[in-house]
Amino acid sequence: MPTAAGLYYFGHEVDNLSRPPVVLIHGAGGHHLYWPPQIRRLHNHRVYALDLPGHGKSEGIGHHAIDDYVTEVMVFIKALKLNSVILVGHSMGGAIALSAAVRFPKRVLALGLLGSAARLRVSPIILQRASDPAKIAEAIRLVIDLSFAPQSSARLRELAAQRMAETRPAVLYGDFLACDDFNITDQLSRISTPTIILCGAEDKMTPIKDSEFLRDHITSARLEIVSDAGHMLMLEQPDLVAEVLADFLDPIVYRPGR
Repeated sequence: MPTAAGLYYFGHEVDNLSRPPVVLIHGAGGHHLYWPPQIRRLHNHRVYALDLPGHGKSEGIGHHAIDDYVTEVMVFIKALKLNSVILVGHSMGGAIALSAAVRFPKRVLALGLLGSAARLRVSPIILQRASDPAKIAEAIRLVIDLSFAPQSSARLRELAAQRMAETRPAVLYGDFLACDDFNITDQLSRISTPTIILCGAEDKMTPIKDSEFLRDHITSARLEIVSDAGHMLMLEQPDLVAEVLADFLDPIVYRPGR
């Protein structure tokens, strides 16, 4: 089981040193399988899909602050002896990627932000339910109900709920607290790295206006709206999301050892 700095990861084409390393960061209560195979195995790209501490197959107990997760990710990157990386994050993972780009600009070559925002408010009802282990199933159901477009399959929703339920209640609650406390709206101008922003057209958790704010305040950022998708756009439209990411990543010039 591949690990680095105590974190499990799924690696794809990790010996392809001609391409920049892409680190996939999942969202709250998730793990690496929230990235579908089309993205985990992106053709001709060196991909590391990690499990954050306390999530999936990784050790640890999780955190209550985005910056603490940033520190864990940067230690993970250092353990793999990667000088600089492309960070692709979903929701909370996007917050981690954004904060990393602000704190460690020389280590972040590019950003991919899916269903994320400069400020991640969490519904007080979700926070209240998630704070009580006896009501964690209700919290998960609320999240799932808000995370998918109406036309998404019931099986996809069920699978996402099952995977989130695998996360310990304390870790899931900590993730929600970290998201709710996250706010870098006044720091986006410090990010100049190439950035692609993807948002589901029917995202209720981080609506289009949040992605538009990111686009308008990050230099050289561009926004793609994914139709027939909600907050879990990479699960709802995996082929399209993989195609958009590949189109963004392919032209990035990379020198081995950079």
